[in-house]
Amino acid sequence: MCSIIGYTGRFGAASVLIGSLKRMEYRGYDSVGMATMESSKILVRKDVGKVIEVEKSLQLDAMPGQIGIGHTRWATHGSINKINAHPHMDCNNNIVVVHNGIIENYKQLKVDLQNNGHVFKSETDSEVIAHLIECHYSKYNDVKQAVIETCKNLKGSYAFVVIFKSGLVAGARQDEPLIIGLGKDGNFISSDVLGFIEYTDQSIFLDNQDIVILNENNVSIYDFNGNPVSRDVTQVAWELGDIDKGKYAHYTHKEIHEQQYSIEKAFGIQTESINKFIDVILKSKNIFITGSGTSYHCAMLAKYLLNKLSDIRTEIVMSSEFEYMSRLLDENSVLIAISQSGETADVLHAAKIAKQNHAKILSIINIPTSSLARFSDHYLTINCGPEIGVAATKSFTGQLAIFYSIVNKLSSTRIEIKFSDFSDIINEVLEQESHIEKIAEDIKKTKDIYILGKSLHYPIGLEGSLKIKELAYIHAEGIAAGEIKHGPLALIENNTVVIVLNPSDDTYTDTLNSVYEMKSRGATIIGISNQTNEIYDYFIKLPTINKLLYPIIEIIPLQILSYYLALKNNANPDYPRNLAKSVTVR
Repeated sequence: MCSIIGYTGRFGAASVLIGSLKRMEYRGYDSVGMATMESSKILVRKDVGKVIEVEKSLQLDAMPGQIGIGHTRWATHGSINKINAHPHMDCNNNIVVVHNGIIENYKQLKVDLQNNGHVFKSETDSEVIAHLIECHYSKYNDVKQAVIETCKNLKGSYAFVVIFKSGLVAGARQDEPLIIGLGKDGNFISSDVLGFIEYTDQSIFLDNQDIVILNENNVSIYDFNGNPVSRDVTQVAWELGDIDKGKYAHYTHKEIHEQQYSIEKAFGIQTESINKFIDVILKSKNIFITGSGTSYHCAMLAKYLLNKLSDIRTEIVMSSEFEYMSRLLDENSVLIAISQSGETADVLHAAKIAKQNHAKILSIINIPTSSLARFSDHYLTINCGPEIGVAATKSFTGQLAIFYSIVNKLSSTRIEIKFSDFSDIINEVLEQESHIEKIAEDIKKTKDIYILGKSLHYPIGLEGSLKIKELAYIHAEGIAAGEIKHGPLALIENNTVVIVLNPSDDTYTDTLNSVYEMKSRGATIIGISNQTNEIYDYFIKLPTINKLLYPIIEIIPLQILSYYLALKNNANPDYPRNLAKSVTVR
């Protein structure tokens, strides 16, 4: 996933764009680039690194003009280097493009263009867009037609923004987000509202296969056939949340601590919204749940809860595998799609397959203006505010809270707890941070970590291991506690680190038996429980709560441990290598 931003207005474009890119950098941070235009002259500067690292080399003071585009890259095609950084230009330096997505047929397009005399500078798929627009603009001498014809040539997923030497800015989207910001002092086009929220909260969310042409005063939208279309203006609200790190060194640290309040907010979902959601579930014969990464782990726990407490049978399918598992979908089916961003390509693809099979689409998202929310029959928002850290923390516990609320309704409120108490409960867990940091110091050099959990705790083991991999670059594996004798026990030797999720519920004794077997083979045991045991070498204490709710709180010590393991190993927890916040390409 990359961030793209375009601006045309009254301010100097370079200073506007650099601030926008800083706010959107969580979408990609391999390299940075900008282009501005003044007096029909386009100037491009770009470099490898994060925005703060390359800002000086971009020499913003020497980039005049009130029209510009910017980009932060998450590499898909071509190495991470200055040449492959965006923006990309045509042969005559009259057209400059930034792009998010993947052009599947770029190799053939590139060969055809080269055969017609075009010279390429980069290894990227994105550069073909600039050269295609050059071809069509020279033929039609019309911005709209040049973009339409270019889109006809492209296969894949994309959102791109282009500056023409005439001063017009244009954009197009196919399966990637693109949003217009309508400001008093100019107009924006961006992959994320955070790109322009400092200047305006008036937005137009472009539909798939929309083309837009804009200048300082006007915005015109067309479909891929060139017909004018109208799109509603939306006043965005949640995005106005503070994205400053405040007293915290990293967004990830801040967002772990925000769970003291975000979980309670997720539990406070409106009754009317949840009743609509549940009504669709109850009327459906087949229920499927899908997600990717962290959201898939949430889906696993949701299946446990729905089966255990509501007697509702569900199937969970990893979003990237959904197209191979979709034969049973029909008009009596419902797909519950989980995605923090609502822009995850695999999740959107699964939802489209489900809708083609006449199934209903329900979604659980954080961004109510996202593509997935607008595609769904009904959606529920976790309402946790912007999550900038690449590794999901508060969004995961928000998703869990939503499913607990759903199950509570479906099972006649069988989980008895005052959800307003969660702030104090989470604070008890957070108070152990310094203790967890010391554990991270002791185990920072370990090469392998195994996390055991049984029943409701197994998905949390998987999620915890994902956090350790993402943030600290340590191999970690979540294991179903009852499965250790079926292979994993062979990996245990002296000082192997094993974390056990073992609160005092009906899994306690069985899980402890598995721990004894690993301990006898030399493992170092970290126990996460409300009940201590002499077998633990380290103990992280949980508050005693309703036994069904432990998954929500036991993930937090694992998030904290992952954060400090990252710091101890000199990794930046906000920007894990090779990863982006939302994977908008398949």
